[in-house]
Amino acid sequence: MASRRDVSQPDYQAMAQFRYQIRRFLRFSEQVARSAGLKPQQYQLMLALKGLPQGTQGSIGELAERLQIQHHSTVELVDRLAAQGLIRRRRAGADRRQVLLDLTPKGEKVLRDLAIHHRDELRTLGPTLVSSLRQVLSTSSRAEGRHRSKS
Repeated sequence: MASRRDVSQPDYQAMAQFRYQIRRFLRFSEQVARSAGLKPQQYQLMLALKGLPQGTQGSIGELAERLQIQHHSTVELVDRLAAQGLIRRRRAGADRRQVLLDLTPKGEKVLRDLAIHHRDELRTLGPTLVSSLRQVLSTSSRAEGRHRSKS
C-alpha cells in the first residue's frame, strides 16, 4: 500500500522538470541583470520594491523578507544600489527612525527595461513552466487519491 510519504518515478520526473524550467528562467534573469550592470539580487530588490502590495512600505525589513535574505545583506544591496543612483533612502514621516526606500528616475528606467525583457521571456517560457507545475500537482493529486481510496 502506497502512503503519502511515497514518491513515485513520475513524481521525481515531474519535480525535476519543474525545477529545470524554473532554473532556465532564473538563468535568463541572471544574465539579463548582469548585462544591465546589476547583480541578480540587485534586480530582485528593485523589482520587489516596485512590486510591493499597495499600502506596504519599502523598508529594509520588508525587502529582506521578500527576498528571503538577512537584514544586513539587504542593507549591502541597498548601499550598492544607492551608490549607483538607482534607489534612495528617506525617513518615514511618523517614525523618523524608520528608513524607507524609493526607486530614483534612473532606477525606474533600468527596472522598466529589465522588466520588459523578463515579461517577454515569461510569455515564451510561461506555458512550459505552467505545464510542468501542473504535472507536479497532478502526479501528487493522483498519488493522494490512490492513498485515500486504499484507506
